[in-house]
Amino acid sequence: MKHRTFGRSGIKVSEIIFGAGAVGGIIIHKDDATKREAIRRALAGGINWIDTAAQYGNGKSEEALGWLIPESGKTPYLSTKFSLDVENLKDIPAQIEERLRASLARLKRTSVDLLQLHNRIGSKPGGRVMTVEQVLGRNGVADGLDRLREKGLIRHMGITAIGETASVCEVIRSGRFDSAQVYYNLLNPSAGRSMPKAWTGHDFTGVIEACREHGVAVLAIRIFAAGIIASDERTGRESILTSDTSVTEEERKAKAVCDAIGSGHGTRAQVALRFVLSNPNVSCAVIGSAELHHIDEALQAAGMGPLPPPVLVRLDALYESDFGRV
Repeated sequence: MKHRTFGRSGIKVSEIIFGAGAVGGIIIHKDDATKREAIRRALAGGINWIDTAAQYGNGKSEEALGWLIPESGKTPYLSTKFSLDVENLKDIPAQIEERLRASLARLKRTSVDLLQLHNRIGSKPGGRVMTVEQVLGRNGVADGLDRLREKGLIRHMGITAIGETASVCEVIRSGRFDSAQVYYNLLNPSAGRSMPKAWTGHDFTGVIEACREHGVAVLAIRIFAAGIIASDERTGRESILTSDTSVTEEERKAKAVCDAIGSGHGTRAQVALRFVLSNPNVSCAVIGSAELHHIDEALQAAGMGPLPPPVLVRLDALYESDFGRV
């Protein structure tokens, strides 16, 4: 397993980290023996970071990790996330601390290495969206996280870089946060490059560059597009996080990629992971697994290294035609 520097933190993180989320769901939906083996395989393969959230399984992911990690005998880095009630933001720091302490109780820990805002960021509040002012302003999210760091409850603080790109980039450029979860995959790599006019999808242009300029670690998320890139099998958990797309549209694009690349560069999931690792500005890729063999596939893909340049050229041609649409 190769390692990359986690932003300005100085941490050396494995190129792939174990996502204990709801889409893959292995830590939430499988029996205890399978959960135990999933953690064992990941850590034995060199993964040194596990990522979870209070939202995953309504706390079930954190609860499982509360016994799985101590049983493993290892001490991987651990991150979790919190969501705030946008309709009740009278005391943001207090609400964050309340959320964190509930997570720590489920995790059976006194602190976590990274705590991340799970809300989206935009220009107008509502639903799950918070404004830049609510994140960066006095007694906002950043201030609340700073206080938790001073108390020794967290080491680093991060955001989820979903929402309106201009607002997300403004928060990143503030220098207040150590990391960002960035939507980045071979169907939508806009966070890491400019896209041609014909391409369609949620435009994240500039997000990874803002992270690079300000020493913010990039955790690439949705690298399998909720599993749509990796497989034709559907679990019913294929949630769409971005605008200007749909499950049907993602399936169309994934098929075009498979047809263009062929089968000589690994499984579909391995191609997706190798694509993300081809970007040196990505600190790590968060992998979600539904089955044990998915972990094995990911570990093998990391060993294969980035996709070769000719494959990336073929992908460029697909973006130019919006995956054969024009």
